[in-house]
Amino acid sequence: MPKAFKAISGLLIALVIVSFALLVHHVNTLGQASLLGALLALAPLLLIAFVFAINIDSKLLGIGFVLLVLISSWWALPLIKQHTGLIFWLQDIGLMLMLLITFARTLQAGRKPLCVGFAEAINGGPLPADHERYAYHVTIAWVIFFGLMIIVSSLLFFLSPLATWSFFVNFLTLPLVALMFIAEFLVRRTVLTDLPNGNVMDAVRAYLDSRQS
Repeated sequence: MPKAFKAISGLLIALVIVSFALLVHHVNTLGQASLLGALLALAPLLLIAFVFAINIDSKLLGIGFVLLVLISSWWALPLIKQHTGLIFWLQDIGLMLMLLITFARTLQAGRKPLCVGFAEAINGGPLPADHERYAYHVTIAWVIFFGLMIIVSSLLFFLSPLATWSFFVNFLTLPLVALMFIAEFLVRRTVLTDLPNGNVMDAVRAYLDSRQS
């Protein structure tokens, strides 16, 4: 039953993501101010606000915060309707910038590169020197990848029709991320030997478990 529940939950999440992308692209293709566009632009912000609120110790403060966000969103709705494209772009580069910073800050002196931490977690201990060097360079590769995504997204947004930018963001971003994973996996299998069994999700789960312990 747990496996079936996880499978159904995964399918529902995938369905929501695909439906959201299709609706956003539809709104951007029309290029007109609409209530649907404004609600779609607000949806991620409201979701973040809700998640933040339920993690506040005081339920009263959490409810007050959500109400404040809802009132502010309603007040700003006319402005949001006129600038939905800009908000979608800000959300896109904001996510990519957050990921870039998450990886890049671990490259600072005295810190453990993020991909080294992932690899150590799935390996169950310290890595051989060549594996550690490889994981360090993989971290750099992800920083470059997210940087390029920000640049391409920005160039398309400001220099091409909104529909072109929207197609790139909504339908090519995830495939490009998947392609990055596949390319890294193939390079890793070619460059390194004696690799532990496991995939990227195993690494993430092991890494999070190691952080909590």
